[in-house]
Amino acid sequence: MKESELSTEPIGQNLIKLISNLCFSVFVFSVLIFTVIAITYQPPDPWLESAPALTKLFTQTENATFKNDDSILKTGEDLFAVATPTALDPITETVIEKSEEKISNLSLKSDCEEDVGAVNCSDPRVLLTVERFNLKIFKFIVFLEYQTPVSGSKPDECDVAWRFRNKKEKSWRKYRDFRRFKFGIGENCTYTVVHAGGWHSGINARRPRNRPNTTWSVGNPKLAPPIRDEEINDTIPTLGSDMNFRKGKYLYYARGGDYCKGMNHYLWSFLCGLGEAMYLNRTFVMDLSICLSASYNPSNKDEEGKDFRYYFDFEHLKEAASVVEESEFLRGWKKWNRGHKRKVPVKKVTTYKVTPMKLKKDKSMIIWRQFDAPEPENYWYRVCEGQAAKYIQRPWHALWKSKRLMNIVTEISGKMDWDFDAVHVVRGEKALNKDLWPHLDSDTSPDALLTKLKELIQPWRNLYIATNEPFYNYFDKLRSQYKVHLLDDYKELWSNTSEWYNETTQLNDGKPVEFDGYMRVAVDTEVLYRAKTRVETFYNLTKDCKDGVDTC
Repeated sequence: MKESELSTEPIGQNLIKLISNLCFSVFVFSVLIFTVIAITYQPPDPWLESAPALTKLFTQTENATFKNDDSILKTGEDLFAVATPTALDPITETVIEKSEEKISNLSLKSDCEEDVGAVNCSDPRVLLTVERFNLKIFKFIVFLEYQTPVSGSKPDECDVAWRFRNKKEKSWRKYRDFRRFKFGIGENCTYTVVHAGGWHSGINARRPRNRPNTTWSVGNPKLAPPIRDEEINDTIPTLGSDMNFRKGKYLYYARGGDYCKGMNHYLWSFLCGLGEAMYLNRTFVMDLSICLSASYNPSNKDEEGKDFRYYFDFEHLKEAASVVEESEFLRGWKKWNRGHKRKVPVKKVTTYKVTPMKLKKDKSMIIWRQFDAPEPENYWYRVCEGQAAKYIQRPWHALWKSKRLMNIVTEISGKMDWDFDAVHVVRGEKALNKDLWPHLDSDTSPDALLTKLKELIQPWRNLYIATNEPFYNYFDKLRSQYKVHLLDDYKELWSNTSEWYNETTQLNDGKPVEFDGYMRVAVDTEVLYRAKTRVETFYNLTKDCKDGVDTC
């Protein structure tokens, strides 16, 4: 018996050891798998509503091609809240109450007549009445500062100007409105607003039109008096002296296959280059001249020579990143080489496969990436693929839409008193392609739209329609139930009497700039974002998938 027990004991011990080793091996393998995932995972850049939308839309990693899309990128002011660089706190009810306490000893006429008579517009109670009225009426607006009211066209009227931003815009940028108010006497002998005018009705509070140092030709009858947004400063900074140029370190991307591609492709590549420059702690050399893809032009031809500043906020870009304009950079480079025996040290990089990590310690003054290979090997965004994606973060926060375009967005929204709903109606080529979108055409017909919108939007609301439908009268049937607004209802905002026209003409050396297809879609989209109720084509109006059959 003892001999049997002795013989079986080693077998039990060995079995226990075997099970222990197996469990330990499984544990180690699990830890290894988790570690690999943690190291290789890289959060995607924020774009539109979701990270999967970004990945699905932009690149297919198998062949590094770019999938075209006609939607508009959400830029930094739509995605990231930015701290206000000025000391302007929002005007709230609490702020108004504190201001009222300071003037509580003031009173109106002793007999407190119902007829207010002539209003002293500089009376601080007039402004406080307007501030409280605006807070009550415009719930989606953040009011930042007011100017002292001035007299209107009648004794009981005052014109008031203020600066504000929309709560849905996360930038610090300020916009301007000025309106006319008619006053009466309310309870406790206080001022009340009897009537408020519409957007920009308070013309006496409007800023002066005359500006010094303008270069406009008086003989051109098509030019409106020069007036501009004083807060826009997108001038091109100079490098200054030779020594200033020599002190810098630069990343220079030569023009590649991205040129004349869709705007989303351009931005995906541009932000890759800018992100690499930030990673390398270098100044990014930037070509402000871009090529607008044929898809945005009525002529269906690519158009070169478009200015980056027509579409995006160069002032904010200069503040958020270190950039230098290409011609200014080349001028400084040429000037240095001409005036000094020792040439500028340059490192030429001829393939995107040389990763940013390999260039991190390079001490050359200029790293010059060249993209001479055939497509798609010559796309800028290839630099940020693979292992580089773990190190290069596209600086979406640095890219805002042009303040000039956003002024148009603000004016359209303001003309509807910020109280509107919107529907996004996608038609165009997709509505004609029955193979990929079999129901889109019928689902966005006037009758179908009216039936669907009755379920979603109250009658007689302001209804803004963001659409690529070319026929203006296509939506006339909706006018029986809604106050319909289309982008073309606001053509005066980019006509030859507009602020936008004057400023873009000045950027373009005195030549008028076309309000092109990309600008139209950008403005349409931003107005859509500001609606109280938003109806989308591929989520509300049709069961078809956005990218075609079986892609939902």
